[in-house]
Amino acid sequence: MNSDKLVAKDDMSQLTEPMPTPSDGLIVVAKRDCPTCTMLEPVYAQLAADNGGLTIYTQDDPSFPESVPAVDDRELEVSYRLDIETVPTLIRIQDGEEKGRAIGWNRGEWENLSGRGGLGNGLPENQPGCGSKSVDPGMPEILAVRFGDASLNARQIEVGAVDDEIEACYDRGWSDGLPVVPPTPVRVLRMLQGTTRDPQEIIGEIPPNLVPCTVEKVAINAVMAGCKPEYLPVVLAAVEAALDPAFSMHGVLCTTHFVGPIVVVNGPIAQRIGMNCGVNALGQGNRANSTIGRALQLVIRNVGGGRPGEIDRATIGNPGKVGLCFAEDESKTIWKPFAEERGIAPDKSAVTLYAGEGQMGNFDQLSREPESLTRSLAMSIKAIGHPKRAPGHDVLVVMGHEHFRVYDRAGWTRERTMQEFEEVLTMPADDLLRGVGGVAEGLPASMAGKTVNKVRPGGLNIVRAGGEAGLMSALIGGWAASGERGSDLVTKEIGT
Repeated sequence: MNSDKLVAKDDMSQLTEPMPTPSDGLIVVAKRDCPTCTMLEPVYAQLAADNGGLTIYTQDDPSFPESVPAVDDRELEVSYRLDIETVPTLIRIQDGEEKGRAIGWNRGEWENLSGRGGLGNGLPENQPGCGSKSVDPGMPEILAVRFGDASLNARQIEVGAVDDEIEACYDRGWSDGLPVVPPTPVRVLRMLQGTTRDPQEIIGEIPPNLVPCTVEKVAINAVMAGCKPEYLPVVLAAVEAALDPAFSMHGVLCTTHFVGPIVVVNGPIAQRIGMNCGVNALGQGNRANSTIGRALQLVIRNVGGGRPGEIDRATIGNPGKVGLCFAEDESKTIWKPFAEERGIAPDKSAVTLYAGEGQMGNFDQLSREPESLTRSLAMSIKAIGHPKRAPGHDVLVVMGHEHFRVYDRAGWTRERTMQEFEEVLTMPADDLLRGVGGVAEGLPASMAGKTVNKVRPGGLNIVRAGGEAGLMSALIGGWAASGERGSDLVTKEIGT
């Protein structure tokens, strides 16, 4: 997908000339399916009798009201252009400009606005109106497209009426292999409702082609990924994290290693948008988890040009490269949430991006003391990449509930836990030399007599996720070229 393309098939025609409205007089916008609007039929007749200075626009039934001729506004053009939120609405127009409006029924307001007394004798003094059909869910975006007010800059691609929209996306190379949601203008406008940011704000240049990326382009790919609008701030933060030089997105793409970006979400937004931090947190079944990570990958592919077999040179890859995103379990413990440990305020939300490969499971059902469990987990960590390769690796430990409870019940802080892992992950290099154990892989002979740690300083990170049943954790190795030679974790606060 070129960065300026947008599938455009909303099956609606765009009007070239706005429907005219009176330059002087009174306007009422109403609908039959509103008790207040029907109650006011005598009032409409009173106002219409005054030199015919009343124009009524009806949203749902051109025969309503029966006592006064009305203009058919079932297309909702007038309602949209007049910004009607409630019916009935009375508006006074003078010299083509609005001089005032009354929303719902209030006798005093209608009499003041119309300049006519004695309106609606026998009717209640006040009665609220009903919602305008122009503000029904999804309608503002539809009307913006229909009447030419949509503020989208992406070039629209017309798809024939007999063509399949999803196949058209496949044909243009916009898919990661799975079906995508066609990003019609209406869908993109709805997606943009999820953020207060300007759609044309440039958030950075997407590698590998370093194409400028706007909020709108991120929204287009969020639509294709299947996101809901409320996910968009998370996607934007993830994209910004990927563009941080410390993450080295270009390197993550072009390495032959297994890795791809993994998104960890912290803070109130995770619960607000329904993210999964519990059972099957790293698996399928949760819309937010599944689509946020996918949206990031589609931005990299479709805007930046990061496609497999081209700049993406992964020898084997891993299924998580479709998109892997999950929330941390922040239930009460002496441990601070991961993002807070990385400098984010406790009441804020954030994403952390990690260049990770496929997960390895640790299934230890017998370690009930933190010392034993630490050594057990370390045995699995030492196997990441290759048991005889060290140092330089990163590892993200996604610690399951029952494993974490072992540390929590013992009162071990994150700092204490990290210190213990540092000790048990330190090994004599002699055991890892090339040829030892009949395995050619390993450390050079120059390392003989030294000690090495499996992971580089700061390369071990622990987050909590998963269901309450099962003594197990997931270990996700990082890119072997970590730190200055490769990728570091990047944490970004989620904006609005």
